Amino acid sequence: MAAEDSKDKEHKEEKMDIDVADKPAEKEKSPEEIAGLVLNDIKQNFGFLEKAANNFEPRFSMRVLRGLGGLRRRLTPDIIVSALDAAYSSPDHKSAQLVLKYLEREATSSTMDVDASATVLPEIDIYMLLLTQVYLLDQGDAEKLNAFSDEAIVTLRSYNRRTLDALAAKMWFYYAHAKELSNMFTEIRPMLLGVLRTATLRHDTETRAMIMTLLLRNYLNTQTISQAHQLVLKGDFPENAATSVVARYLYYVGRINAIQLNYSAANESLIGAIRKAPQTKYAAGFLQAAQKLKVIIELLMGDIPERSLFREPMYKNALLPYMDLVQAVRIGDVPQFSQTIEKYRDAFKKDGTYMLILRLRQNVIKTGIRMMNLSYAKISLRDICIRLHLDSEESAEYIVAKAIRDGVIEATIDHEKGYMQSKEILDIYSTQEPNIAFHERIKFCIALHNESVKAMRYPMNQHRVELKNVEEAREREKELATEIQQGDIEDDDGDFDGL
Repeated sequence: MAAEDSKDKEHKEEKMDIDVADKPAEKEKSPEEIAGLVLNDIKQNFGFLEKAANNFEPRFSMRVLRGLGGLRRRLTPDIIVSALDAAYSSPDHKSAQLVLKYLEREATSSTMDVDASATVLPEIDIYMLLLTQVYLLDQGDAEKLNAFSDEAIVTLRSYNRRTLDALAAKMWFYYAHAKELSNMFTEIRPMLLGVLRTATLRHDTETRAMIMTLLLRNYLNTQTISQAHQLVLKGDFPENAATSVVARYLYYVGRINAIQLNYSAANESLIGAIRKAPQTKYAAGFLQAAQKLKVIIELLMGDIPERSLFREPMYKNALLPYMDLVQAVRIGDVPQFSQTIEKYRDAFKKDGTYMLILRLRQNVIKTGIRMMNLSYAKISLRDICIRLHLDSEESAEYIVAKAIRDGVIEATIDHEKGYMQSKEILDIYSTQEPNIAFHERIKFCIALHNESVKAMRYPMNQHRVELKNVEEAREREKELATEIQQGDIEDDDGDFDGL
């Protein structure tokens, strides 16, 4: 039996080798074939935009924008010029001339001068400007991108169509990003505030959500935290905005709350941002930034992040400095904490978490006191001062007293003899902490359920179609009943005369 099994195994391996050898290798696509595929994708997006405009269905526009990330990496000037031929019927169109000017190209197709009077759909017009804007951004020429964005925004503001909201929000995002690359934070702020007022009056949900997010980013970059906080308090952020915009908005709100010492609200905002962000490699930068800030906030709240977070492939290298920081805070080692800050100072400043990390020193000291409270029934203030590397015994006495008052430890201080006496540890299940934790989990589940219900999509005006069908059925029933009463429908009794 063993010999037969080995022969069968060898026969299968030989057959697999033959199949692999006979299988032709996949031919790599030429640049012309790739350009044709990209152009077909763009033309297909034109069809989706027409459906969005004709049916007033925003999900088609959102579908086009979701494919923008994969499309932008394959864009070339020749592809954009070919897309212009398909989008515009005349090379004299204002937007077509604008795109060709900044691409430094000329119209190559004769099909564009068939009907100079034909109008192009505004959604397709803005989409072509958006593709050009993204291409110029990827080229790294900030000056040319700024100039093109200024002229493209003029075209965008000439339209007032709700089917353009998603495309307009994306164009405003790249417009603000171009200004940010040129360090024009204060120059762009009045225009963004004006666009926010206009979008609010027009009930433009997508643009309003995007502009509020851009304003928060602008305020944070210029360190005007009070104005950002006022915008969060007085601004009405739309809940039904795009998920990616909501995630970015929650991230900025979390940063603002963390700076203003509201750590619990900041933690909730960051949890929402991480859960709403796309869990793909394209959103890795955003997820890493959110997790870095969340780790610091958890430490400031007195919690220790789970070790599994630092083992995930997406976060392993990015969170390495923060893992060393967590280890120093967890054991309450003040020298190790200071060494970690000094070692990764540049990385923390680049992430924008350095000032928050400096606040952790008190938490490190409190953790050290908690560890000593658990380890010793009685310990002198002098030993506490030596272990925590404090300046004097008076400082140690003050810090221990504050920890007792804040509920960090259960102990008493003998001021005359100079020692800390630990109390007997109570059973945590006799306190309210399990109920509080259980309540928080239930609250999260209910919120998740409510958000899931809100996110469900229903066809627009479908109820009207159903009502119309019901009314037509009732009309047919009335006509049938009337005909029966009037005797217009003949009986079939004559068919049985011969029986």
